[in-house]
Formats: sequence, structure tokens, C-alpha cells
Amino acid sequence: MAKIFGAVEIDTNRCKGCNLCVVACPADVLSLQPKEVNDRGYHFAYAVSEEKCVGCGSCAAVCPDACIEVYRVVKKDA
Repeated sequence: MAKIFGAVEIDTNRCKGCNLCVVACPADVLSLQPKEVNDRGYHFAYAVSEEKCVGCGSCAAVCPDACIEVYRVVKKDA
């Protein structure tokens, strides 16, 4: 049986830390960086538990700055 995994890529330099992606993620994959800021001075989003990503794309759909890309990877059992 095949399993679907997701991969999230976030352009942290463009992220303004609006938190919409964090709220939209059903698997609690994303969080805002509490201590670091990007070049624009914002606490940016990052994948805190990337292994839980299911590749739904909800985070990318709500991102107003299009900073997020989501990929789906299908892993087939041998």
C-alpha cells in the first residue's frame, strides 16, 4: 500500500509572520520562529515537525505572500 508524505518549503525571507499557515495546518506541522527574525524583522514560519506533513497544501493556499510550496511524495511499499 502506498503512503503519501508531504514536504513543505518556506521562503523565510519573504514571510511576514502572519500566522495564517500555522492555524490552517491540520497536522500541526508549522510554527512561528520564536527567537529569530528574517531580514525584514518578522518572526517567520518554519516546519517544527516536518515528518507529520500530509501534503494537503492548506498552508500554501492561505499564505497571502505565496511564500510556501508544498510537495506530495508517494512512497510505495515493495
